[in-house]
Amino acid sequence: MAAIGSIHDKLKCSMKTKPIIYQLLPRLFANNNADCIPNGTIEQNGSGKMNDINATTLRAIKDLGVTHVWYTGVIEHAHDVDYTAYGIARQNRHVVKGKAGSPYAITDYYDIDPDIAVDVAHRLDEFDALVKRTHDTGLKVIIDFVPNHVGRQYYSDAKPAGISDFGANDDPTMFFSPGNDFYYITRQQFSPSIDLGEGDDAYVEFPAKASGNDCFSAFPNQYDWYETVKLNYGIDYGNHTRHFEPIPPVWMKMLHILRYWASRGVDGFRCDMAHMVPLEFWKWAIPNVKERYPDIIFIAEIYDIHLYRDFINIGGFDYLYDKVNLYDTLRGIQCCNVSAANLTSCWQTVEGMSDKMLNFQENHDEQRFASPQYANNARAVFPSMIVSSMMSTGPYMLYMGQELGEKALDAEGYSGQDGRTTIFDFWSLSTIRRWRNRGKCDGRMLTDEEKQLRADYRKILRLCNNEKAISAGRFFDVTYANYNNPHFNPHRHYAFFRSYGDVTLLIAVSFDYKSAEVEINIPQHAFDFLNMPQGVVQATELLSGITTEKAFSSDSPFKVYLGGPYNAVIWKIEHKKVSSRQQKRKTKSTTNEK
Repeated sequence: MAAIGSIHDKLKCSMKTKPIIYQLLPRLFANNNADCIPNGTIEQNGSGKMNDINATTLRAIKDLGVTHVWYTGVIEHAHDVDYTAYGIARQNRHVVKGKAGSPYAITDYYDIDPDIAVDVAHRLDEFDALVKRTHDTGLKVIIDFVPNHVGRQYYSDAKPAGISDFGANDDPTMFFSPGNDFYYITRQQFSPSIDLGEGDDAYVEFPAKASGNDCFSAFPNQYDWYETVKLNYGIDYGNHTRHFEPIPPVWMKMLHILRYWASRGVDGFRCDMAHMVPLEFWKWAIPNVKERYPDIIFIAEIYDIHLYRDFINIGGFDYLYDKVNLYDTLRGIQCCNVSAANLTSCWQTVEGMSDKMLNFQENHDEQRFASPQYANNARAVFPSMIVSSMMSTGPYMLYMGQELGEKALDAEGYSGQDGRTTIFDFWSLSTIRRWRNRGKCDGRMLTDEEKQLRADYRKILRLCNNEKAISAGRFFDVTYANYNNPHFNPHRHYAFFRSYGDVTLLIAVSFDYKSAEVEINIPQHAFDFLNMPQGVVQATELLSGITTEKAFSSDSPFKVYLGGPYNAVIWKIEHKKVSSRQQKRKTKSTTNEK
């Protein structure tokens, strides 16, 4: 009813680590240029390099409580820079989004993007060194796997012997063929609603290939993924038949790519738009990778709740984005006056698989929490963040600069002032640049407010693995017992337990701008289910460090103070630490019985 999870084997739980993932784009994260101009070239604006993500930087990231770093945009993708001197094919600028290009328009699955290398000729060596530095720091490495589409002009100069490029053996006279890598709009020239240039500068594609967002037309518009080409996994979108035997050539090529990066030390893959690729592929590919690399993890970017269970139980994914469930609900609570009581339906939706849900407030696709388009207040994040990071044992992810209150106020060029950090332009972030302080990562250039925000992020994120109740414990939602409570507003307040062994955490958050004295009714079922003591207990509030005696019973409410706007409390109750008052009660009770 109000509880989820089950009693795990204690030995297994004691070894469990809750993944805390830090996402960063090297070309933005490590760029020191404070004078970037909109639409600037790499010569004008510069680009961060893998070599600049040094051991000091990685130790400082780990100190936040982070366990994994997701290096976004490291595989070679469409770009506007001329690297032909290094044997890298030049891209036509008309099918490149922005000066830096989209990290999701891959042009060579076996190579590293040259923009982020100091020595372009040794870019793979620099990546290997970054992986080693990351591992030496005690962190694990995640990179993108982009299976649904490739860049418009895919060509691999780094592919191993015996590997053929996508489309090299296709029959372009057929819309669909089981042996083709692409879908072709036969007898039509690629004619999107964008400028494709003229003369020698023009981009010409005949016949047109389908675009990556399932646009099976020669005429995509500027909002389509016109810079990408849809890959053929064996589904004929003309008649919706499926052709998985024999194994389609794209399957074999993708398996080889996954194993290639795993062999270079990558610990996990964030799989872009995983639900646009047939489930049958994942069911086949993931076990084949894990057969050789059993500890590698697969994270699915997925936006269909109805597919969640299949992608875990059949597809074999370790974790899934929970964007359309928890993220959207929390955003609605923050921005649209949605009731906090809806959080109960969020965990009910993923009951039995909550440990597989990856939660977040920000990533490269979403608007920054502190942006004017979202909350416009970096400190208002804490109720959402605490719910996201502490509701389950699943991973929590944060995006570079989130911990500093990055507002994304810039109009960088291809990306306008939309509340997001660009992924298409050469740029740098003031918050990250000042925190890095040219590799010192001492935070001396930060404002006092930014320093405090980062310290608060550190406190919360470190609790996620320092407290087994969060990393391995059970969950119990008590909000349902407070719907008619005049001292608890279920539309703005939310409360739940996490419990492991002899420790219970009572976590309460307020999405309101007003302070409140809150009284939380705790049902008897919670005490029975979590095997908690009743009476007067000694409790410590983990965010403030306050220790006091608290009434903890189904007969009287648990009182908490949620001071200031958008606040939270985490009360830790250690069952074996019974207060003196409780001890006296027990003694008196025993004497009376005698």
